[in-house]
Parts: sequence; structure tokens; C-alpha cells
Amino acid sequence: MNATMRRVLVGTAAVSMALSLAACGKAGADKKDSASSGDSKSIGLLLPENASSTRYESFDRPFIEAKVSALCPDCKVRYSNAEGSAAKQKQQFDTLIAEGVKVIVLDAFDAKSTQAWVKEAAAKGVKVVAYDRLATGPVAAYVSFDNEKVGELQGQALVDALGAKAADANIVMINGDEADPNAALFKAGAHKALDGKIKKVVYEQSGEWKPTVAGQKTGAAITQLGKDGFQAVYSANDGMAGAIITQLKAAGLSIPVGGQDAGLDAIQRIVAGDQAYTIYKAYKPLADSAAELAVSLLQGKDVKTVATATVDSDTDKGIPAKLLEPKVVTKANINDTVIADGLYKASDVCTADYAAACAAAGLK
Repeated sequence: MNATMRRVLVGTAAVSMALSLAACGKAGADKKDSASSGDSKSIGLLLPENASSTRYESFDRPFIEAKVSALCPDCKVRYSNAEGSAAKQKQQFDTLIAEGVKVIVLDAFDAKSTQAWVKEAAAKGVKVVAYDRLATGPVAAYVSFDNEKVGELQGQALVDALGAKAADANIVMINGDEADPNAALFKAGAHKALDGKIKKVVYEQSGEWKPTVAGQKTGAAITQLGKDGFQAVYSANDGMAGAIITQLKAAGLSIPVGGQDAGLDAIQRIVAGDQAYTIYKAYKPLADSAAELAVSLLQGKDVKTVATATVDSDTDKGIPAKLLEPKVVTKANINDTVIADGLYKASDVCTADYAAACAAAGLK
């Protein structure tokens, strides 16, 4: 091979290598840019369970999705339900972060376990909106109801249901899951309303937000105290209240029981006289506020235009918050609350089994 030919081949190889390196460099740059930009048009939505309450699939999820779509038509909601498992919710949370989602609306199944998750997310620029339950860790915003006030309303409604018998009444309390910070607030608020107005709380246990557990605990209370040993039952939510009422009926007892969440089955039990009250936490304003906070964070806006209060968690102080007002629902005001707000139609409540009771209650 002569010198001229060698120079041509060397030059060709050099050009080829340069083009290859340039191509590799460009591909690497594209990958880096994609990772750094993240999924800028998606909002993660993680809800805790779907067994003890129908609200999450029936109301929270569709309301949040609709409001996000209205505020940001090209945004998508990436939804998962933990189905009662903190471990599963952690996997769902990690998946959203790995896929580049920058804002996550989190209703934590176990709010005490989230500190490390939320801290890690914040370090990666991911904003977390704590929904309904105040997750631990540096959340960017929180939306819920005044949950101690919820408990106060529950306790007072039970006192009202007992009427003149309240001062001599012994009460059984079936509280929510101790891993849920809201449950502690409901319990504190209920005691605030009950203590001093009733004779005594004679049995108090966690129902763990599980109807089967609540029913078992109620059965244990009947065995321990006897049928005449208590005159009313406080239940932290409607799902547990349904199981409690079933257990009481099996023992031949008909006494005041209350709950919360304004589930359709609870409203029907109230109409029928089996349940004394529920607490209505209007889901649409709650969901709308969560969507507004999430979209604001996604778009880099100040959440304080929505979050007009602040709250403290076990780990962080001064968290921007939007707190909504709950309402008591009894047979007397079903028309003026859940039906007037469009949560249910009278026809939803007044099925064939409840037609006569609805007519007597004036539902229309």
C-alpha cells in the first residue's frame, strides 16, 4: 500500500469515528434532557383503599380527574389504589417518581410511614399534596377537613341522639386505625364532645377501618358488658357502623350508632332508623381543592392562593393547607345536605326497600 492510499484510509476512519462519537454524544444528551424534564403533564393520584369505604372510587377519584382536566386539558392523572396496603402504596409512589411524575396527590394509607418517601421525593423535585390525611414528611400542601371538628360533630350528634338519656348513658367507642392521624383527631374531638355529657366510655377499641374488625369488637363489648351495659356506639366511619349495627341487631339491640363519610348505604340506614347520623364531608370541594393545588404546583404557581391556612405535622411545621367544613347528616336534613348538593338523588336513596321510610321522612 502506498503512502497516498494510507492517508486516505486513515482520514476516512477518523471521520467515521468522529461521526460515531458525535452520534453517541447526541443520543446521551437526548436521554439526559428527557430524564431531567420528567413527566411534566402528569399528576399522580394515590388513594388508600376501596374495601371499608366506597367514597374513593365513587367520588374522590372522578372528581379529581374531572377538575384536573378542566384546569389543564392536556394534563393526565396517573391513578393507583393501595387496596389497604402501605407496602403497595410505597411501590406505587416509587413508580411514579421513577417515571418522572413531578406532582403526586397522596392519601396515605399509613401516614406515619411516609416521611422517608416524601423527603426523598422532595430531594428529586417532586411535590406531594397530602390529601385528606396529613402525610409525614415535607409535603408541599395539604387539603382536608378540620378533622378534630369532625370528631366533635360525631360526639355531639351521639349525645343529641341519646337526648335526655345521655347523662346516664355508657358508650362504646370503635375508633379508626391508629396508623391514620385523622383517626386520632376524630377520637380527640369525639371525647371533647362526649366527656362530661355522658356517664362513661366503658369500652374503647380500634376497628382499624375494617368492618369485620369493628363487628368483632362490638361482639366482644356485648359479651363483656352485657346487653344492658351500654346505650350507644360511636363508630369512626360508616363502613364500620354498618357492621356494628349488624352485630347489635343479631344481639337484639337497637341503640344509637353514628359514623361518617355519608355513604349511600349509611344514608339509607339513617332513613330506615338503623343509624342515627353520619358526617358529610363534601367530596367535590375537597377533590377540587386537591386538583387546584396539584395543577398550581405543576405549573410553578404559588399554592397559597388556594391554601389559606397552615398546619403542623409530626415532622414539619407551617404546611400550606386548605381546611373545609364538615356537616352532620340526620334523617331531618338529608334533603338539605347530600341531596341538595347533588351527591345523591332521592331516587338513589329511595329504592324499593326504603320507599316507605323515605315517604315518612319526606325525601323527594
